Amino acid sequence: RGDAARGDAGRGTTSTHHEASVNLHEYQAKDILRGYGVPIPRGEVATTPDEAEAIAKRYGVPVMVKAQVHVGGRGKAGGVKFCKTPQEAREKASAILGMQIKGLTVEKVLVAEASDIGSEAYVGIIVDRKTKKPVFMVSAAGGIDIEEVAATTPEKILKLPIDTRYGLLPFQASRMGFFLYDDAKKARAAAAIMQQLYRAFMESGASLAEINPLVVTPAGEVVALDAKMVIDDNELDRRKEIEALRDESSEEPSEVEARKANLTFIKLDGDVGCVVNGAGLAMATMDLVKYYGGEPANFLDIGG
Repeated sequence: RGDAARGDAGRGTTSTHHEASVNLHEYQAKDILRGYGVPIPRGEVATTPDEAEAIAKRYGVPVMVKAQVHVGGRGKAGGVKFCKTPQEAREKASAILGMQIKGLTVEKVLVAEASDIGSEAYVGIIVDRKTKKPVFMVSAAGGIDIEEVAATTPEKILKLPIDTRYGLLPFQASRMGFFLYDDAKKARAAAAIMQQLYRAFMESGASLAEINPLVVTPAGEVVALDAKMVIDDNELDRRKEIEALRDESSEEPSEVEARKANLTFIKLDGDVGCVVNGAGLAMATMDLVKYYGGEPANFLDIGG
């Protein structure tokens, strides 16, 4: 944490947020959070339709079949399906496995117990450059794009910077719990989940950890239905168990190749190639290209 302050000016800004980081799959993030006690419905990974059917049969309840790729918008692309029977899980897995979502091929699906949803909230932690602290963001408007909520109804989001010397204090967790729920029991359950999420975030060396949606079931239970974690690259030397979770088949091939050559390269959608020595200069170059109406094709720092 904080290596960005040592001169890697490009790190952590929105356009290169994944520059110095490892994206974890949903199932991997859920496994980590489960280890900290976060209540999450059962789920297992399948790489074939047969496996998906077997998992659904074993659970004996309706399931969700969810594509495991490192891009957003899986649902919109048809990569998340509700299945009432094991046979349906097999059919949906068969359709999702091998499909392309934003240029990446789906090689794994998560087969998870489906939950009835009463309400959806958002809970996330991100490292904030301005305050130099992890900042919690919570909102009762969950289940949708949090960026959209921030842009249109910012009053629906509570932001709380955490002093890492003391960690997330109980009164802070309670404050966020009651920001989400009027009901004391639900607020306390949410506060407990935030404590667990904060521990997972700090002990995994994450730069981002979020639960979207955090749901209340009709029975009144508060559970995490989705999880996303991004781990800071600088943490991997001392966290071999996290490095082992990296899935290169789900990453942009050119980025994997560049990393093996010790170059910092991010593929973008534009058509102006940038070859720059130094992260800050690389960011400034991209900004200039954008300023004059061009679209950068990549971020590349060949400094050193």
